[in-house]
Amino acid sequence: MGATQASAGMLAPYTEAKDRNTLFLDLAVRSLDLYDEFVARAAADSGLPIGYNREGTIEIAGSAERMGELQDIARRLSERGVALEVLDPPAARIQEPLLGQDVAGGLFIGAHGYVNALELAQALFKAACCLGVTSLDGGRVRRIRHDGDLLVETDKSTYTAQTVVVAAGSWSGQIDIEGAAPLPVRPVRGQLLHLAGKGGLRLRRVIWGEHCYLVPWLDGRLLVGATMEDVGFDEKATTSGVQDLLNAASALVPRVRVADFLGARAGLRPGTPDAMPIIGWSRAVPNVIYATGHFRNGVLLAPLTAQLVADAVLSGRLDPSLAPIGPERFGEL
Repeated sequence: MGATQASAGMLAPYTEAKDRNTLFLDLAVRSLDLYDEFVARAAADSGLPIGYNREGTIEIAGSAERMGELQDIARRLSERGVALEVLDPPAARIQEPLLGQDVAGGLFIGAHGYVNALELAQALFKAACCLGVTSLDGGRVRRIRHDGDLLVETDKSTYTAQTVVVAAGSWSGQIDIEGAAPLPVRPVRGQLLHLAGKGGLRLRRVIWGEHCYLVPWLDGRLLVGATMEDVGFDEKATTSGVQDLLNAASALVPRVRVADFLGARAGLRPGTPDAMPIIGWSRAVPNVIYATGHFRNGVLLAPLTAQLVADAVLSGRLDPSLAPIGPERFGEL
């Protein structure tokens, strides 16, 4: 696997949800609790290795004002029973000696971590095939029609199905589903950098700053992410994105400036108007279920999404947590 191909799925619900509603936090924490078994089963069924780390994250405050915000967050999370540690500047530097000068403190959460998203996806695909799933490369899905059974029209062919799961990420809203309004899913570009640690650049764990995060791979590489840009279906990395991420990473860890630059990549996240996923049965078209709109937390929410959709399709069980994130909140979907 080339260095520019790997990407980290951040497993940090308490960081991702600090400015969002409790519904998202509840879903994200529930999914994180499934992750150990999820990764272990995917690795066992596929026979493939999956990079997976749950050694915690440190969120760094660069100012006294930001540190006050982190202390407020810590108090709220403590009320939920979350194990954490509020770090003063000396304690933050003990945890991560490579931090720069502008450190007002930090917040350590031990339950957090990351997974190698590409390796996880490859393992899940192979595991599914080993368990009897048939994979068809029929081109992009353009239309879904209902004519007794469901007809799925692609660039190359038309397939018949009893049930269809719409899980096309940022492209979900581009599928014409007969009888349903277009899904309100838009692409949000995220750029990532891949660096090679040198000159002693070896972080101990994931570091979050106000404008970027840094993920140390076990082989010494360093991933820096990620921008958020509303640029439509443009998946190109840009010089401005690279520069912004390098500046933010260097402010956190000055030794980033001497790292080797291995490359940059960009991907599209499926955003929704309320920044919440769309999971649940279509009210407009029988036997169509949506699993999309996860924005930048698709990897984090993957185990829970899989469980919710599988229960709905295979057993007819509708988890109560699906009610507030169902497609009907956006109209006749």
